[in-house]
Amino acid sequence: MRFLFFVLLFFLGNAIFAQQDSVPPSRKSVDTGVLSRNVSMSSDTLRKNSSLRGFKKNDSITVKNYKIVSYLRDTTYLDTTLTIRKEYKYNYLRTDDFELMPFANMGQQYNELGKDFSHVPYYPRIGATAKNYGYAEKEDIKYYNVPTPMTELMFKTTMEQGQFLDALLTFNLSRRFNASVAYTGFRSLGKYRYEQAQDGKFRVTFNYVTENGRYDIRGHIAAQELEDEESGGLEDRSQFEDDVTGDFQDRAKIDLLYTNAGNRILGKRYFLDQRFKLVNHKKDSTDLDPTSLAIGHEFSYETKMYDFEQLKQNDALGEDPFLVPIEDRARLKTMFNKGSIEFSNRTLGRLTGNVSLFNYDYYFNSILITEEGTIQNRLQGEEISVGGSYYNKIGPLSLKGNINYTVSGDLTGNNFDAMASYRLNESNTVIGAIHASSRMPDFNYLLYQSDYRNFNWQNNDTFENIRTQNIKFGFDSKWLGLLEAEYSAIDNYTYFASTATQEQIDNAQETAFVKPFQESSTINHLKVKYTKELKWRKWALMNTVMYQDVTQDNQVLNLPQVVTRNTLYFSSDVFKKAMFLQTGVTFKYFTSYNMNAYNPLLGEFYIQNNEELGGYPLLDVFINAKVRQTRIYFKAEHLNSIFSQPNYYSAPNYPYRDFVIRFGLVWNFFS
Repeated sequence: MRFLFFVLLFFLGNAIFAQQDSVPPSRKSVDTGVLSRNVSMSSDTLRKNSSLRGFKKNDSITVKNYKIVSYLRDTTYLDTTLTIRKEYKYNYLRTDDFELMPFANMGQQYNELGKDFSHVPYYPRIGATAKNYGYAEKEDIKYYNVPTPMTELMFKTTMEQGQFLDALLTFNLSRRFNASVAYTGFRSLGKYRYEQAQDGKFRVTFNYVTENGRYDIRGHIAAQELEDEESGGLEDRSQFEDDVTGDFQDRAKIDLLYTNAGNRILGKRYFLDQRFKLVNHKKDSTDLDPTSLAIGHEFSYETKMYDFEQLKQNDALGEDPFLVPIEDRARLKTMFNKGSIEFSNRTLGRLTGNVSLFNYDYYFNSILITEEGTIQNRLQGEEISVGGSYYNKIGPLSLKGNINYTVSGDLTGNNFDAMASYRLNESNTVIGAIHASSRMPDFNYLLYQSDYRNFNWQNNDTFENIRTQNIKFGFDSKWLGLLEAEYSAIDNYTYFASTATQEQIDNAQETAFVKPFQESSTINHLKVKYTKELKWRKWALMNTVMYQDVTQDNQVLNLPQVVTRNTLYFSSDVFKKAMFLQTGVTFKYFTSYNMNAYNPLLGEFYIQNNEELGGYPLLDVFINAKVRQTRIYFKAEHLNSIFSQPNYYSAPNYPYRDFVIRFGLVWNFFS
């Protein structure tokens, strides 16, 4: 991983020294997100520069020419504006974390404040979901189509002794062949001892289309390593809650449950997606949506490992282990092949049929023989599925659907997604969607082995498919805001819980008795979310409110009833419009509830119904600025912790972060 990092630095160094900064955007450019670059080249220069072929003399290159393509082939373009939504995404995940509660150190796990049952992976994954928030799945990888090389650097300070860097270089060898190299790396010691977090993620992508447009191919390679020290949380809560002016204000002096444990996610993936058009009937050269018939093939091969290591036994995870030191290691190898045929027509839309083969091998090193029975070391097999998808746009109506059905295999059953959106007018859109799926839980629910005796089980013959039905409605209005409502019904909901007695809980051994369970009754979940921004001159108030209600026979799905985030901010051009400034305050609050507890050995959260946490505000003050293509961020996080009682937790025994000042930037180069 270090070698890959140095290779990336070499490429970035050459790119940075070659950069020619763009002309400063006009005021209109800032408001619309368009950054103009007047390209005045001679005819000879245009002929020699293959990456600019097709651009006429004096053509204007804007950020709309720097295209970003998703796994589903949705296309957006580079956005260099500074908005409040960019402020929400300026974090470790680089996405809005409204429904998540981060832990004290950057890069650690997140507790869930909301649930989304409308997006369920078709195949089970390795598990350790609390450790996988920063892991890039194949659906998270982006592909680029750019007229000139573009570099993006994101930097942010961490909690203690470390930095975060996300670097991207994308370029083209010709107008039809584009590639990118990216590396994300960070290290943060943290305010508490034995909670150091670090990771490194290296990605390479490419995409190519032939001159006649009949064949295209894209692919990526991703190598990722996410590593955390694990402290087990507070040993004595009074050191955090009662000592408001004493020595324990230095969080490094607080006693923690253990001092010699850590876990790690390690993954490598190779991905290839290609398509060939057998028929590409164009009426003329201006026909951008011709009738076509294409065949495609998608391939991915991934190896993934989750391990937990501890130098010495600790009663908080169990007594009398099989072996010391503890070295638990789960491995998963998967290979996926999908063949497809696609028919596309301007009137009939795009219809695709496919057949897929999924091979999996989830394993541990040895078979475990106990008095209760034998626990195998491997789950291995293959899944054969058939499916199809449909997309069409008829005037203001957009239709999208997807279906898959497993004809052979033990892990999955089926899934069905359908979505329709109707644009009432330029300012109002109505959206509706349904989802239904059936699949087995993640692999760590079905089989797990550990050197600690309590963490060994095999449930693949007793657990049943999780069945989910979901219906969603949305109304997006320029004047009224965005209203989203969804209702979910879940059968065979699978979760982790502790079977510890009250005496064991009092002895700080609750975590040692965590096991997987499956709920036999139906769980009903309702979520309503409303987002609206109010503007007056240079002032704005951005509001996001979420309401949730859970109906269940047994309390196995714990979520806060209300989550709200409100940001009051001021925006203006300063220094003769050389800088665009945004400054304000963000207030976030969620009602108290039985917040899930965390198990470091499994890398999972488990339900607990012994205490309620939450019901406290989080107050952040920020000053952000934009100079040309550089966005600068400065934030004072959790400001109210200076004068409030220390009762803020991310999970039982895991305090949320104290007041901290952090800064960073996002910088785009063009050449």
